[in-house]
Amino acid sequence: MLTHEEQAVKTTYFSIVGNTILALAKGIIGYFGNSYALIADAIESTTDIFSSLLVLFGLKYSSKPADKNHPYGHGRAEPLVTFMVVGFLVASASIIAYESIQNIRTPHELPKSYTLIFLGGIIIIKEIFYRIVLAKSKQTNSSSLKADAWHHRSDAITSLTAFIGILIAITMGKGYESADDWAALVASFAILFNSYLIFRPALGEVMDEHFYDELIDKIRIVSGKVNGVINTEKCFVRKAGMRFFIDLHIEVNADLTVKEGHEIAHRLKDHLLIEFPEVVDVLIHVEPDN
Repeated sequence: MLTHEEQAVKTTYFSIVGNTILALAKGIIGYFGNSYALIADAIESTTDIFSSLLVLFGLKYSSKPADKNHPYGHGRAEPLVTFMVVGFLVASASIIAYESIQNIRTPHELPKSYTLIFLGGIIIIKEIFYRIVLAKSKQTNSSSLKADAWHHRSDAITSLTAFIGILIAITMGKGYESADDWAALVASFAILFNSYLIFRPALGEVMDEHFYDELIDKIRIVSGKVNGVINTEKCFVRKAGMRFFIDLHIEVNADLTVKEGHEIAHRLKDHLLIEFPEVVDVLIHVEPDN
């Protein structure tokens, strides 16, 4: 069975190949079909290729084991890569917005009708890509894979706005040639909004923000079933890459020896690591019961 890291890397290769094929197709169809909205879509897909390569690098680096200089491993590299991916999104949105404004001010021909058929297929394909990659990001706890999934969703949004713009331009005819350029401009703002949705949780991960109530509840339930554990007190969860570190305070019988309390803590730690494969380490503090 593949590890979380191996699943995430495999999914990223899927994104890279898909984005490369679609970027080329969009650029060619957009150029010959007189649609800047489609060319803007191709630009966005091209940045997706580079961001997916960044994600691939981040996944491979963050999965490196702990060493002397990195006792907690290299997992924090993943949200840092997510920040760079967001930078690509913001840059592509800015380029699309600038070029859209330039094209709105410049007279040009109506888009070709066949671009609509092509865009309809792109919207469906990118939404499927989004759902596949997002499911894998949840399965592997990968923030950078989630960012990659949102790249596919932003691409679907760009394609949808392009579809609407081209449809308006073709339906309304002369005087509405710039409708698809306006559509590309709207898409650039949609991409910026998605950038924030990706950036926010990655920032929370770097700042050790509290996101993990459900995991903590499960840890308390499992801990209570271990012989010798009377109660759990503080429980903190930190995420590093696709793995979690747990700090847990437990109560044991105050009359136990230090050795007996130590044995309970080790037994609990071993049990938690088996029950939660996504947890890489558990630090347990033993307290006497009241």
